[in-house]
Amino acid sequence: MKISTAKRCIAVVIVSLLSALPVGTLKTSEVGLKLITDYEGCQLNTYQCSANVWTNGFGHTVGVSPDSVVTHEEVVDNLVKDVQSAEAVIDKQVTVPLEQFQFDAFVSFVFNVGAGNFKQSTLLKKLNTKDYTGACNELTRWVYADGKRLKGLVRRRNAEKEVCLNAL
Repeated sequence: MKISTAKRCIAVVIVSLLSALPVGTLKTSEVGLKLITDYEGCQLNTYQCSANVWTNGFGHTVGVSPDSVVTHEEVVDNLVKDVQSAEAVIDKQVTVPLEQFQFDAFVSFVFNVGAGNFKQSTLLKKLNTKDYTGACNELTRWVYADGKRLKGLVRRRNAEKEVCLNAL
């Protein structure tokens, strides 16, 4: 039985991420990693995402050109760095305590929309006033790319919201 590239990527990523992330405050759990990898998908060849940005691996955009091709190892390295970057944004911008499930949902969100969008969002404003439910509900407003409502983003945001509201 031939294993698909995406499944190979996911298996390597989960093992690598869980062992590579430093010990400290909250870190993305397997639930958060699954959110990211399931909705980003894994592409070794470069493609233009729905926002017309050159992308490869699991939604990696930094330094990607139209002719870029990455190995499974590079996909894992890039994902680790990208997840750590999203975690750092949450750690820096969020001034209230988070539960693991909330952290996972917001890391997935930042991973997808970027730090700049998160920093200016109503979601962050609500979150930093401890309006956790309001912040989680804001996730489902972020379903547009290039002015178009995308079914994939609707599904992703609904999944992030479900994780975010886990124990509220």
